[in-house]
Amino acid sequence: MAEDCDSQKLIALLQLAYSAERAAAYAYRGHWHSVADCDERARIKQIEDEEWHHRELVGKMLESLGTQPSRQREIRSLLIGRALGFLCHVMGWLAPMYGAGRLESRNIREYETAARYARDCGREDFIDCLLMMAEVEWEHEYYFRSRVLLHSFGRRLRLWPTPPAKERIRESFAREVEGNLTLV
Repeated sequence: MAEDCDSQKLIALLQLAYSAERAAAYAYRGHWHSVADCDERARIKQIEDEEWHHRELVGKMLESLGTQPSRQREIRSLLIGRALGFLCHVMGWLAPMYGAGRLESRNIREYETAARYARDCGREDFIDCLLMMAEVEWEHEYYFRSRVLLHSFGRRLRLWPTPPAKERIRESFAREVEGNLTLV
């Protein structure tokens, strides 16, 4: 019964992530089109591409679990992503950078949580991929945080909590696994 519960938690979180990646990718498409700096455009375009790749990976996981994305979330993610992408053109430079960094920070934890759910329901084949996506989201958060801190007003804003070092993502997961093996 507990395995089924963990499986349902994993499915729910993967469905959320699948749709969230769509919203993020569309938002980043608008975002990179809205910035003037060529290096920023290139990096945000790369981030968009990475979000589409994450969506593809998560979609394959859902398929292997015998389920599909949530139709309702898919529609909502399309609307949200397109709206945010449009707003990047009218909100100035700082707000999209801040919003992106804050969301990426949350995404790190979501993929770490998904890896734990995968472990708990016997889907070890998902773990490395989920942790890799958490690490990529960490890089996204780091980029957007660094951009916000370049802005004079951004340095005065109260930012979201700084995530632990990127290396800690796998280290903390490995410690948990070792701790669980010790208990057995």
